[in-house]
Amino acid sequence: MTRVFVVNSGSSSIKYQLVDVQSGEAVIGGLVERIGEPGGDAADHTEGMRLVLDRLGSEGGSGAEGGSGADGAPAFVAVGHRVVHGGALFTAPTLLTDEVVEQIERVSALAPLHNPANLAGIRAAREVMGDVPHVAVFDTAFHQSMPAAAYTYALDRDVAQAHGVRRYGFHGTSHEFVAHRAAELLGRPLEELRLIVLHLGNGSSATAIRGGRSIDTSMGLTPLEGLVMGSRSGDLDPGALLHLLRTGLEVDELDRLLNKRSGLLGLTGRSDMRDVVQAADDGDEDARLALDVWAHRIRHYLGAYLAQLGGLDALVFTAGIGENSPVMRARALAGLSHLGLEVDADRNAMSWREPREISPDGAAVRVLVVPTNEELAIARAAAALAG
Repeated sequence: MTRVFVVNSGSSSIKYQLVDVQSGEAVIGGLVERIGEPGGDAADHTEGMRLVLDRLGSEGGSGAEGGSGADGAPAFVAVGHRVVHGGALFTAPTLLTDEVVEQIERVSALAPLHNPANLAGIRAAREVMGDVPHVAVFDTAFHQSMPAAAYTYALDRDVAQAHGVRRYGFHGTSHEFVAHRAAELLGRPLEELRLIVLHLGNGSSATAIRGGRSIDTSMGLTPLEGLVMGSRSGDLDPGALLHLLRTGLEVDELDRLLNKRSGLLGLTGRSDMRDVVQAADDGDEDARLALDVWAHRIRHYLGAYLAQLGGLDALVFTAGIGENSPVMRARALAGLSHLGLEVDADRNAMSWREPREISPDGAAVRVLVVPTNEELAIARAAAALAG
């Protein structure tokens, strides 16, 4: 048995996949929506998890209880849970116990929009599928290898320590998965490579990776810091936030502004990059400026990480925009040929799902497109821990 049930629980939803670790394929996947809402799929996460198991059973993935197949054998060897924030406690995938659940809850103040929802799914799944191991895979874990100089903010140290204020980074599961795939494509050991991975989607982040270890990343205490995103601001002068608070904006209003009304959406009224590109092509000046700001911020981080790494073997694009937008890949690297970063127009225009190189022959830095698969990464980690 090589299947793992992967759960990504939100505040009102449960995304799930049954992943065959050996083949790398998702056998079954789906979504339970509007949990706890009028007309929703389920009253709470426990009911939602039972609905998931019923769906798995009806589609041939498992029986109705605890991951048991029709013949009584386990339909999956483990349940893998995505957890957004592990704080400084968790540096690797971790078997879930009552104590670990309590520790995740203690760091939930660092991710109040995500961890409570992740925990709701964990508790429901452990109740409904208690006969198999459950494993937490943390978005922050991969970045725990960053040196103190990279993760430390220049705040009063007592205040920072008391409140856990430091850079943690996110998208770590994706960055780590893509780095391994890039090394395979290059035919070189990951341990000898210097990589920059650009995870570009509605949420975006950049990571500098040396020898398979994260040494710097653009997201910080929360997923707000760094690159321009669909509706998140990315880097912003903290003084601007103080100014907005002093002019009468409430804390919750500021939270919504930064997370829900900024980024591409704030600049253009559109959060989907495809719509912004189309608007720019149609002559919308706000959209053109937004694309320039988006690319400027990426080049800012590329220059910084080139300096931190002391050179670069490969730059890797991944996630929704990184994998699927030739236009934005080219825009991100425009004017960087003096750093060895450029794309071949014909290679860049090709679209297929396999990892591929899009830089010209003989380029000083290899530029790759590598599809991410966080569900497979979570499934592999869970299977390994489950033995």
